[in-house]
Amino acid sequence: MLPITEDKLNSVIDALEITDLTTATIRQICALSAELERAAGEKYVHLELGNPGLPAEKEGLEAECEALKRGVASCYPDIAGIPSLKKAGSDFVKAFIDLDVPPYCIVPTVGSMQGSYTLLTLLKMRVPGKDTVLVFNPGFPAQRQQAKMLGMNVVSFDIYYSRGEKLREKLEEILAAGRVTCMIYSNPNNPTWSNFTQEELKIIGEAATKHDVIVLEDLAYMGMDFRRDYSQPYKSPFIPSVGKYTENYILLISASKIFSYAGQRIGIVCMSPEVFNKRYDHLEKFFEMPNFGECYIYGVLYTASSGTAHSAQYAMAAMLESAVEGKLPFVKETGEYARRSALIKDMLKKNGFHIVYEKDCDEDISEGFFFTAGYKNYGSEHLQRELLRHGISTISLPCTGSTRDGVRICVSTVSDQSTFDRLASRLKEFSDAHPE
Repeated sequence: MLPITEDKLNSVIDALEITDLTTATIRQICALSAELERAAGEKYVHLELGNPGLPAEKEGLEAECEALKRGVASCYPDIAGIPSLKKAGSDFVKAFIDLDVPPYCIVPTVGSMQGSYTLLTLLKMRVPGKDTVLVFNPGFPAQRQQAKMLGMNVVSFDIYYSRGEKLREKLEEILAAGRVTCMIYSNPNNPTWSNFTQEELKIIGEAATKHDVIVLEDLAYMGMDFRRDYSQPYKSPFIPSVGKYTENYILLISASKIFSYAGQRIGIVCMSPEVFNKRYDHLEKFFEMPNFGECYIYGVLYTASSGTAHSAQYAMAAMLESAVEGKLPFVKETGEYARRSALIKDMLKKNGFHIVYEKDCDEDISEGFFFTAGYKNYGSEHLQRELLRHGISTISLPCTGSTRDGVRICVSTVSDQSTFDRLASRLKEFSDAHPE
């Protein structure tokens, strides 16, 4: 029965040994909400986990099934990637971002999670003394955890206070010490759904070149800034990227959200040829291989997983090819998330909530997969706890590195009218119970 009592909430938190709700991982919050759902005997509204809320693209399903029927399951894949995927990845980056990334610089990974983890492993080693990663906050909590597991030093700042030209000053302040080997961010941003402007991407690119820093640009939600139409291959406007302003870039492109293909764990790492071909004395001695790209493929990926699932590579290749040919309108299809976002924001605002990260400089943020919400003067943990008591599961902004109070809202699983109605009812009950 809802609302869950304070004592019951505390007992479940204690049973799961969650020491701090605001820094708990997303998967811990999922386990917590599942237990509370059982205790209440009622379905929760799950706004915590970014599962795709659309069907997987049929082009991928058909290609993967055909590959399995041909017998690829019995053969190890080429660690560097099957030829069709490498070419399709190169064409896709050119068609939608207008960057020239040769096929040999396209490498499949077991989702972008493996991509970022293995890249951080190598980037930590490339230059002795450069052992630090710069994380733009708020950000995807798992990437900060990856750096922590690798023993990397982490520096960060809340981007909310350093937009526009202020970003140049902040980057110079951090990078001037010479310890940062790479910086990582998602664009659109998880959790705020803010997007860097072209001016800001130029600032990031120039800083990366000046200080020999590699930029890991996570394009998990590629093209989902729905304020502009990025749906046409080989036509302007192209999806913004730091790659326009520096050679020191690596793009992470995942099938999970843009193609709703999360279950097969497939993504591609797209290195600039300059990064791929760069030689580092320390890496050559350690791996006995000639350049960064070879060290990544045959030194790191080989030991991590011996390649990416063979059949999933065929799926990814087919979806990329179809998108390039204009047959798979992935940007327009994912526009459904913008519709859901607008509806849920309206519900929240009617019940006293506000958007925490509401602007890209002078422009309202796009609707999309995520956004952030606060309630009056409530702290993050208080808000998250009270929402849980009322059958709504979220993650708090502190776990994303934010310095502001609020929670992250993911709209993907609010997919049918009954869930919308349940959310509206729960928010009304929450607001009535917390009028102060």
